[in-house]
Amino acid sequence: MKYLFSLLFIFSLNISAQTETYITTKDSLAPKLENIKWISGHWKGEAFGGQVEEIWSEPSGGSMMATFKLINDNQVSFYEIEIIREVENSLVLQLKHFDNDLKGWETKNETVDFPLKKITPTQVIFEGMSFEKVSQNEMNVYVDIENDEGEIEIVTFNYKKNIVKPKHINQIIFVDKAKNEPIIDGKADDDIWSSKFWFPLDQLWLGNAYTKNDFAGRYKLSWSEDALYLLAEIQDDVLVDNNDDPLVAWWDDDCLEIFIDADNSGGEHQYNHNAFAYHIALDGNVVDMSTEKKGKLYNSHLESKRITTGNTSIWEVKISLFDDTYNDHENNTPLKLQPGQIIGFALAYCDNDKSETRENFIGSVFVEGEDKNKGWIDANIFGTLRLRN
Repeated sequence: MKYLFSLLFIFSLNISAQTETYITTKDSLAPKLENIKWISGHWKGEAFGGQVEEIWSEPSGGSMMATFKLINDNQVSFYEIEIIREVENSLVLQLKHFDNDLKGWETKNETVDFPLKKITPTQVIFEGMSFEKVSQNEMNVYVDIENDEGEIEIVTFNYKKNIVKPKHINQIIFVDKAKNEPIIDGKADDDIWSSKFWFPLDQLWLGNAYTKNDFAGRYKLSWSEDALYLLAEIQDDVLVDNNDDPLVAWWDDDCLEIFIDADNSGGEHQYNHNAFAYHIALDGNVVDMSTEKKGKLYNSHLESKRITTGNTSIWEVKISLFDDTYNDHENNTPLKLQPGQIIGFALAYCDNDKSETRENFIGSVFVEGEDKNKGWIDANIFGTLRLRN
C-alpha cells in the first residue's frame, strides 16, 4: 500500500510557513481547533477494496489526535497516527504510517505534514487532504494520491460515524453461585436447583398466539467460576427435528436457544462474536452463525442433556462464556466468572408443530416494536444477569 501514498511526502513542508497558506474568504472561520471539533468521533467506511476506520479525539492540549487503519481480507494493511495541532496562529495536520507490525514507513524524526488552507462551517481544507461535513454523522475525507502513471488522483473516503448507544438495561436477574457444580444429566436433582425461583419463558417473539396446551416454559440459573448453568422446563406437545444436517435451517426445528453477551455490552452480533446465539437441537448439537456468515457447530461451548417425559422436557445446560475476542480459527480460553459480573442473557424456544418452518418463537424478555425476532442480530434486547455469591 505504500505506493498509494507516495504523494503524501511532497507535503512535508516547513511548518513555520503555515500562516502564509491560510485563505481568508467571506465564509471562512478562524484557524482554531474549536472550529473543526466536528471531526472528532469514531468513523468507519470503505476504500481501496477494504474497510477503513478513523478515530478522532476531542480538542485538548492544543491538538486533536487520531488513529487510522485499513483492513483488507480481515487483515490490517497499515496504520496511521495523525494529529492536528496549533502552530503559529494556524493548524497543521501531521501523520506517520506503520505496517501491520508497527514498523514505521517514515524515519524517526520524519512526519508527513499538511498545511491548513481554509476552514468553513462544513470544510477543513489542508494542502493535499480535506474534510467535508456531510451531516452530523457522515463526512468525506479527500486525499491527493499519485497513481502509477505519476498523475494526481483525489481519493474519497466516505465515513459514517459509529455511534455506540448505551445498552438499555432490560430484565435484571440476580444469579446465585452454586455451592457444588451440578451433574449435567437432565434430572434436575442437584442442590443448586432445589430452592431457585423459576423465571417465565412467555414472550411471543414470532408467530401467532399459542395455548398452554401447545407450549409452556420456565427456567432457573446458577453459576460457578467456570460456567453459567441453566435448567429449562419446556412443555411442548409435539417435538420436531426435520433436518438431519444440523447446519440446515436449524432455527426451524424445535430447539432451545441461549443468547449470551459476556460483557453485557449490547450491539450488533449477527456475523461476529460480540455475542452468541446458541441453538441447542433435539439431538444436542449446538449451532450459531460464524464470522464466515454461515452456521457452525459450537458443541464445545455447551454441555447439555435433555430428558423428555410425556410433553415435558427438562434441559440441563452448562455454558462456557467467551468474550468478543473469540476467534473461530484459533484456540480460545473460556472466561472465569466472578461475583458482581454482569452478563447479557436471553432464552428462547423455537416451536415447530410438524410444519416446514417453526410456528412460534417464544423468548424470556419483552422486546419493543413490531419486529421482536432480532435477538440473533441485536444484543441490546437481551436481559441482564448479575452474578452474586
